Amino acid sequence: MTLLNEDQLMLQESAAAFLSEKAPISEFRAMRDAGLATGFSKDLWAQFAQMGWAGILVPEEYGGSGFDLTGAGLLAREMGRNLTASPFIATAVMATTALKNLGSDEQKSANLPAIATGSQLFAIAVDESRKHAPAKTALNARRSGNGFLLNGTKCFVSEGASADQIIVAARTSGEPGDTDGITLFLVPSGTDGVTCSATPTIDARGFATLDFTDVTVTADAVLGEVDGGYDGLEIVLDAGRACMAAELTGSATAAFDMTLSYLAERKQFGVPVSSFQALQHRAAHLHTEIEMAEACALKALAAFDALAPDTWRHVAVAKAKCAQVAQLAVQEGVQMHGGMGMTDAFDIGLYMKRARVAGELFGDSAWHANRLADALGY
Repeated sequence: MTLLNEDQLMLQESAAAFLSEKAPISEFRAMRDAGLATGFSKDLWAQFAQMGWAGILVPEEYGGSGFDLTGAGLLAREMGRNLTASPFIATAVMATTALKNLGSDEQKSANLPAIATGSQLFAIAVDESRKHAPAKTALNARRSGNGFLLNGTKCFVSEGASADQIIVAARTSGEPGDTDGITLFLVPSGTDGVTCSATPTIDARGFATLDFTDVTVTADAVLGEVDGGYDGLEIVLDAGRACMAAELTGSATAAFDMTLSYLAERKQFGVPVSSFQALQHRAAHLHTEIEMAEACALKALAAFDALAPDTWRHVAVAKAKCAQVAQLAVQEGVQMHGGMGMTDAFDIGLYMKRARVAGELFGDSAWHANRLADALGY
């Protein structure tokens, strides 16, 4: 398991203390019950910015904290423990990674300081069907004058309803399924022809479907190279996948902890059910699975920071393993709570819903397993 340095440990400890006080699970419940269209608290996001979390990956010269992805992953893990709803992964992680790696000097200067201050939110519009498939991008970007005309639809866009800017994967050449011919564009959400419709999800987060109808953008909107955006897109996605894996370990750990507490309190035949050997075996198995998942997530984050050539492999393993373990943790938690676990009165059900959605984001376990199998020639 990757060891954390002093700065990373301090960040993790401060995040745990802050989120347990300012963004506990009760706050998520209140947000859900209020039906906030954004799916998160803007006041809380402003506090994230004040603490330097919105700009966690933004270089210091642009007003950010200049931290590494491991630090961002540690924040994501603590958010997963509390089911903290925020645009952190879409904006602070993925959009920042895209701008740092692909943006021009003008694009960086215009957007990175705004991310660091929390004044600009971003969405990453990639998928166009019910399953993750970035290479199957079909949204068309046709040359028009000195720019492009965008037509198509993106679905299941995280923070799509609240974003100020959208990073859109579009096809400038080739056919859906080709990795060549994909170009990334930076499109303001208020551009004529962009329409948004909210997508309700079981975890009460802010997803949306975005339609692009004759959306005109200039050549300055291109992030990276025309027709050569797929490799850059994969880097952006891997940053999000690694942090999502870390978030899933946080949710799994919280679900496990609350299940252990319930087993210690619940009594049958005059003794706590935690004394039953069958439940002890299940708890022990879950503990070892969570430990392995955390190791995978930390390895993926460290590989990304080290610019390791096989980073994508570690990310694929982490996203697949952490999604599986989080699903196991919430399923075991609900079962060991008994019938009570199916009611809204217990928080364990909220973790089950979040784990289900987070497990699908940016590729589910099967997608990442297939990614590895293809690379190994199976």
